[in-house]
Amino acid sequence: MNPATLPDRDECIEQAYFFRTFRERFSENVPAQDILFEIDQEILSTTKLPMAVQFLATELKHAGLISSGFAKLSHYFTPYQAFVMRAAEKEGMKFDMAAALLVLEREATYKAGEPSLSGLFVYQFEAICRNRLGYDDGLDAIGGDPFYPGDWQAYAELVRKQVGIVDFADLVYLRSHLYVNEQLRTDSEYVPSLPPLFGEKEGKIAKASRGREPLFLFHALQRQLNYPEVPRPKPRTDLNTQLAGMNVTLREMDARIRMLEAEARGTFDPTKFDKPDFPADDT
Repeated sequence: MNPATLPDRDECIEQAYFFRTFRERFSENVPAQDILFEIDQEILSTTKLPMAVQFLATELKHAGLISSGFAKLSHYFTPYQAFVMRAAEKEGMKFDMAAALLVLEREATYKAGEPSLSGLFVYQFEAICRNRLGYDDGLDAIGGDPFYPGDWQAYAELVRKQVGIVDFADLVYLRSHLYVNEQLRTDSEYVPSLPPLFGEKEGKIAKASRGREPLFLFHALQRQLNYPEVPRPKPRTDLNTQLAGMNVTLREMDARIRMLEAEARGTFDPTKFDKPDFPADDT
């Protein structure tokens, strides 16, 4: 790995603290504006993050969005970080701010340790898939991360064009050292047209996962590459959703009771019993 592509460890540590603290206070219903105005005092002053947080607070005050601040600070925040925050602020998305902050917290923590290019790529891609954030914009954002050298940026573009047509397991296997070694066994002069990016271990996992549910591939790669576990979308358990479901059940029970009573009286007329109205499926 080219040392020039490595992120600054101190910045990553402070970013992880920022995302975690923001998420915890946001979950306590502290206004985002207040969190930003307070948290810059807690961050290590030898990093650039305090100035970035001050800018985010100003941007939130004027534009009403945090993600626009991430995008404008492209020399500091990565395109992927801006993409994740933008997805959290987009109307109609099930991906909320708490989930976005947790995704970025774990990413920053991973970068602060001993990250691998393959581990980071699969983590970022899995977060896009699990939360349905959109392949095109998401893979564009991954490819713009300065952590990746040119070969990996080109691979992100290749995946963007091929995903949905070619299984991701094949996209990993065909760019692995395992695939190259298998070709060399039959052709000693084989030279891959593109450099392998994944190791033999990843290639074996991908080969074994071809044609199977993609989540099995992600589970296996997460265990073997030891990248952070991707936060998973939580099922809706809010009170309004539960009450709506209970109302549907009660209406169904009421209709069935009336049907049984009418049948017992010999006055059953199916045209008088309409199907109960179900709430729109917004899940």
